[in-house]
Order: sequence, then C-alpha cells, then structure tokens
Amino acid sequence: MSDNLQPRGSDDAAFAQPLYTPIKRRSFFMYAGATAGATALVLAGCSKDNDNNPVSNGISLGSGDVGVLNYAYALEQLEAAFYAQVVKTPASDFQTGELAYFTQVAAHEAIHRDFFKAAINRDAPGKILQDLTPNFTSIDFTKRASVLGAAKTFEDLGVAAYNGAGILLKNAAYLVIAGQIVSVEARHAAYVRDLLTPGSFADDNQVDANGLDKQMMPTDVITAAQGFITQKLDASSVGK
Repeated sequence: MSDNLQPRGSDDAAFAQPLYTPIKRRSFFMYAGATAGATALVLAGCSKDNDNNPVSNGISLGSGDVGVLNYAYALEQLEAAFYAQVVKTPASDFQTGELAYFTQVAAHEAIHRDFFKAAINRDAPGKILQDLTPNFTSIDFTKRASVLGAAKTFEDLGVAAYNGAGILLKNAAYLVIAGQIVSVEARHAAYVRDLLTPGSFADDNQVDANGLDKQMMPTDVITAAQGFITQKLDASSVGK
C-alpha cells in the first residue's frame, strides 16, 4: 500500500477534530482555513515498515506525504531549538527590539513544530520522526553577528525547502498549509537579511529574474542542514 495520506471521508465528527490540539499559547489562526480539510486526512497504509528506523544512509524520513511531513517536522524542530536557545541566552550586543523579535519568532517556530507533530501523530500513527538533537557548536549565541548569520542560514534554507517540497505533496490540504507556513518563514528571512545588510531581503541569489524564490529538493536541504543535527537523516525517499 502507499504511504500517501488519503481522505478519510466526509464524516462531520472527523472534520471537527482539531489537528493542532497540543499547540498551546496561540492557536495559530493562519491554519484555520486549511485545517478543516486537513483534519479529514488519515494514513491509508504503508509499504515500508522501517521508514523511520536507522538504515545505512541514516534515519529515513519516509516516503509519500508522510515523508514530506516528517521532512518539514525535522526542519521545524531545528529552527525551534535554535530560536529557543537565542531567547534563553540572548546575545549581549543585540540592538533595541531584536530580542523581542526573536522571542516572537521562537513562538512561531515552536507552533510550526508542534503542528507537524500533531498532524503526523494523528494522521500517520507510528510513522513520526524521532525527536532530534541539535548541534549548535558552530554558533556563538553570545554574539549578534553569529546569531544573525545562523538565522539567515536557517530561514533561507527553510523557505527554499518548502518551495521545493510543494510539488511533492499529493494532498491539497497539506499543500495549502505548507503555503501558509512558507509565507511566515519568508517574512523571517527577509527581516533577518535586512538586519545583516539593509536591502538584501530579495537578493539575486534568492529571487531569480522571473521573480521566483529559490527552491531546493529534500536531499540537498538535508545535506545543508546535517551539520546542525546530531542524527544522520536520509531524505532520499521523501515524496516518492
């Protein structure tokens, strides 16, 4: 059977179940419209029993839509952990308003992470990626320049990742949600870029001559992010 997520049907009770119940502090209204459709999704079955077990190439993120959701969940775990550390030990040379900004972003990324965790646990029981351990040894959280440089890396990578993953999703409801999330990530990326270099929010290395933002495929994104994650991940089956 396929690892794709399939519609459960039109059961009103199923539609009424909140996908993001575990999310606290904010219900994240940006998901409201898409969630009504997403809450009717459930895992039809799976063809690989070891999708999230260690293999020779690392921990597989899985295949089909489940793999795409786990892929997004891995990146959101990384971003949430990074911004939580930024807020916990703020750089001594942050400028006025920057800590407040990063505190808000930390909340956004925690909500993204918890959203995907809730979605996968409910729609694909037993297929969720394990909790990851970040490796931030290359980042000096006491220095503004180091924090902003890392934030730029994570945000640019996140936007490119969502842009590339969109074509892999087979379920329209999840595609709508991914589109809402990437718009928030793009706001983060633009702001951080302008903190580093004013006016660089839409540099040519991010937006092409057609006015389209950069996109990257899962294997390339995971390769770029791997240095910040202790566990080795394998994205070769994502979306397949």
